[in-house]
Amino acid sequence: LTEFPDSGLRVTWFGHSTMLIEIDGVRTLVDPMWSERASPVTWAGPKRFYAPPLPLDGLPAIDAVVISHDHYDHLDSETVKALAARNITWVMPLGVGAHLEAWGVSPSRIVELDWWEGHQVGPVTLTATPSRHFSGRSVTFGDQNATLWAGWAWTGPKHRVFYSGDTAMHPEFVEIGERLGPFDITMME
Repeated sequence: LTEFPDSGLRVTWFGHSTMLIEIDGVRTLVDPMWSERASPVTWAGPKRFYAPPLPLDGLPAIDAVVISHDHYDHLDSETVKALAARNITWVMPLGVGAHLEAWGVSPSRIVELDWWEGHQVGPVTLTATPSRHFSGRSVTFGDQNATLWAGWAWTGPKHRVFYSGDTAMHPEFVEIGERLGPFDITMME
């Protein structure tokens, strides 16, 4: 993983929704989850089936981290804390940045986007796309839908990638394809 792929495009899956997307010279880490459990506590909650295939400190240099929403299986506080000191841009849906700030990520590195908004990382544009899901981290559901959730499109000079994020089927898939596709790789949850 230290060298970019000759093709200009590679996706490496690390389990569940965690992926390293290398596209046209830009590396993005999606929904990083290295903890043993997707839970507010370390002793209970859904446990990983397998350990991550690579330790977090074994990752190559990352240009950006992309977050789809704030559920525990997509936004892992311990992984965020471990990556917080790196010079990385964090791109996420509206409202999710407050979690990262609380865990030590500098606000100057946080980019929050609404659906259809984009952010440039090198030659690649990351665009938040509609998805049909929900958000929240409180066990009492007191913060349900207080932050946005999104799918993501990567548009580079040579390649295009789409990740649905957690979603049900919805009619906006057609519009996503028309506006941002065609895609070389599509990853659907």
